[in-house]
Amino acid sequence: MLILGFLFLSLKIVPEYQRLVVFFLGRFQVVKKPGLRIVLPGIQQAVRVDLRVITMDVPSQDVISRDNVTVQVNAVLYFRVVEPEKAIIQVEDYYKATSQLAQTTLRSVLGQHELDEMLTERERMNADLQEIIDQQSDAWGIKVTNVEIKHVDLNENMVRAIAKQAEAERERRAKVIHAQGELQASEKLLAAAKVISQNPQALQLRYLQTLNDISNENATTIIFPLPLDLINSFIPERRDPPGAER
Repeated sequence: MLILGFLFLSLKIVPEYQRLVVFFLGRFQVVKKPGLRIVLPGIQQAVRVDLRVITMDVPSQDVISRDNVTVQVNAVLYFRVVEPEKAIIQVEDYYKATSQLAQTTLRSVLGQHELDEMLTERERMNADLQEIIDQQSDAWGIKVTNVEIKHVDLNENMVRAIAKQAEAERERRAKVIHAQGELQASEKLLAAAKVISQNPQALQLRYLQTLNDISNENATTIIFPLPLDLINSFIPERRDPPGAER
C-alpha cells in the first residue's frame, strides 16, 4: 500500500498547454512535456507553467504629455511564456512583473508624445510599446505579441478646447474651399470672356438666353443692359472739320 501510494503521488498528468518545470534537490533539472510524467515527491519539485496567451488589462495611468496635458490612458497586453524555466527561475512572479513593466513603460513612452499624436497615431505608439516591453521581458522567457491602447480619457475643459479647435479647423477649411471655388470660377470666366471677345455673336446669344430664363419666371419688369455695339449702330458717326482738335 505504501508503494502504491508513493507511485500515485509520483504520477503527474501534464496537459498540452502546460509544461512542468522540475527541480531535483533544489536545482533545475528538466522541463517535462505534456503527458503522463513521474515526479518523485520529496526529492523532485514540479512547477506548472501555462503556455497559452495571457490577456492582461493594464490599469489606467495618469500620463503628462509633452505639451503638458494630463490624460488617463489604459491598455491591454497580450503575452505568453516561451521559455518556462526562465519564467520560474529568473523572476519571482512573471505575471506581476510583466504588469508593472507594462504600466511604467506606458507612462514613459506616452509622456514623450503630444496629445494629438496620442489620439491620431495609436498604431505607431502600440508598436513602440510592444517592442520595448518585449525586449525588457525577454530575459524572463516571455514573448509580448501585442499591445493595444484602449482609451485616452480627457477632462471636460480639454474636451471643450478640442471641440473649439475642431470647429475652427472646419471653418478654415470652408473658407479655403470657398476661395478655391472663386479662383476656379474666375479662371473659367476669363476663358469664357476670351472666347466671347473672339466671337461677338456669342454675347448676343447669351443675352437672348438670359431673357428667355427671365421670361420663364413670370416677371413683369425686366431691367436689362443693352450691348454698346448695338447702341453704337444707331448713333451717327461724328465728323470734325479738318484741323480741329477732338
